[in-house]
Amino acid sequence: MSERKDRVESIEDGSDENPWRRISSRLIYDNPWIRVREDSVIRPDGMPGIYGVVHYKNIAVGVLPIEGDDVYLVGQYRYTLERYSWEIPEGGCPFGEDPLVAAQRELKEETGLSARHWRRMGAAYLSNSVSDEYAIWFLATGLTQGVSQPEGTERLRVRRVPFAEALRMALAGEITDALSLLAIMQYQLERARL
Repeated sequence: MSERKDRVESIEDGSDENPWRRISSRLIYDNPWIRVREDSVIRPDGMPGIYGVVHYKNIAVGVLPIEGDDVYLVGQYRYTLERYSWEIPEGGCPFGEDPLVAAQRELKEETGLSARHWRRMGAAYLSNSVSDEYAIWFLATGLTQGVSQPEGTERLRVRRVPFAEALRMALAGEITDALSLLAIMQYQLERARL
């Protein structure tokens, strides 16, 4: 029996045991937002290797603010990507804080909006092969406009667009942020079921 077939069968038999063995771990980098470590490991195939892990010190929260048939998007330059990005309002939620409270804060800071109605839509790990970044996203409706208060690291543009346009942008690759894509696609699927 081939090695690949053995691995496939172990997956198919429902085995969820960890096939990795950590030998040692060392801290590579640490700041207020992330910690990076490098582990010496024994891989599932029995060979030695290394594995880099990025640990996030916050939960990511996102908000899909819907008003009628429109959605609010936030545009900003993303330093990491070296490009401009259109996204739903989102930010960090320190562990121990209620994610809904953090989402309400981010919506207000980035757009100036407050919402009367909130619903948790979903949660996911955003890049589970290299990081433990976890995200929760919410639907916000019954919106009231106020004054935005972006952080010093943010220079934002806010656009109210038809949801159909946001969906088109997502499908065309013009929205590339994972949290935004999850929220937009889920909302579209929910609308299609009605």
